[in-house]
Amino acid sequence: MGHHASNPYGAGNRAVRDIDRKREQERRFMLSTAYKHAEGLATKLVQRLLDAHIVETTSESAIRELFENLFKNMQDMEDFDIQYKIAPLRQLVTDANFLSLYLTQYIIEDLLDHPKIQDVFGDDLEIYKVVDSVMDNLRPR
Repeated sequence: MGHHASNPYGAGNRAVRDIDRKREQERRFMLSTAYKHAEGLATKLVQRLLDAHIVETTSESAIRELFENLFKNMQDMEDFDIQYKIAPLRQLVTDANFLSLYLTQYIIEDLLDHPKIQDVFGDDLEIYKVVDSVMDNLRPR
């Protein structure tokens, strides 16, 4: 004789799935928007980084092109690769913008290796705030 056991966590599982679905939709929207507006975003981001004295470069246009290409390529990245990149900064701020975290980590880890970059200044939080001042506009409200 079968016994029907109700799952006391069923409603919780549904809520978790709904939250995950909402985050995935937000992620896709933000990546798509970044792709569509790559040139303008790259220009704003580089200008903000220069104005805040976060980045010192010999070629503003080369760095702008670098970020424009990054915005265009992020849409094709696997979620795992993005999550792996932002893992060291995940606890930096509450309710962090994943794009801002990714770009912050990119600036900290990878941008220094670019031949047109002379130096990167600021701690993780300072860089994140400057990056997020541009990228926060992509977040759906």
